[in-house]
Amino acid sequence: MIHRKFIAIIIAAVFAASCFGVSSAPTNSPAILETNLPPKWDGSVALGLTATEGNSDSVLFTGKFQAHKKTPLDELTLGGDAAYGETESVENDETLHGFGQYNHLFTGRWYGYGRADALHDGIADVTFRLTLSSGVGYYFIKEKQTTLTGELGPGVLYEKLDGSYDTYPTMRLAENFEHKFNDHARFWQKVEMIPALDKPDYFLVNSEAGVETALTQKISLQVYVDDNFANEPAPGYKNNDVKLVSGLSYKF
Repeated sequence: MIHRKFIAIIIAAVFAASCFGVSSAPTNSPAILETNLPPKWDGSVALGLTATEGNSDSVLFTGKFQAHKKTPLDELTLGGDAAYGETESVENDETLHGFGQYNHLFTGRWYGYGRADALHDGIADVTFRLTLSSGVGYYFIKEKQTTLTGELGPGVLYEKLDGSYDTYPTMRLAENFEHKFNDHARFWQKVEMIPALDKPDYFLVNSEAGVETALTQKISLQVYVDDNFANEPAPGYKNNDVKLVSGLSYKF
């Protein structure tokens, strides 16, 4: 019964957003041009829920948060995501991930960055995985509608996997792409590879691709795929985890 209530809430939210549509500013509002304003945070919170009853009993909850702050010389991004799922009352998904990245632009395209990622994956027996990295990045495309960046730099990985603590020096190679078709739809894609420098057989590959379309000025629909690959997972576990997620996003 609780699954049906959750589904009803999501359907009602989508229906209401579709009915109201994308609103515009009142035409009788005076146009005010403000300059020299301090930079502000732009962010979003997305929630998704999938539930079934009957021949199969399952539930999957996902949440995602991301915020950006930009100045002419500095860029700061914070984010996090979580997922929890059960099938036939058996837990099959339990992940919690957070990250932060700071970029300082040297030119219009070159920048230096520092990044920290933290991950917990209860199903893959990753108690925690902390990765720290710094390096240089470059905007191959830097336009209003389209951006493409590449990043490269050294780092360190510290984790508790299968009950054992390990630390590895690493290298991080990453690529990020985003294209806005218009004010209401966008596509994004990103991938990073993190090999251990002192253990050639151990590396991680994390990737994501998705689309977003606006339902109102504040609410949008997101559909994306997450793929996390670990070349050497905990004994007895698969090395690849893929999630297809859809949900509603609220912008602030």
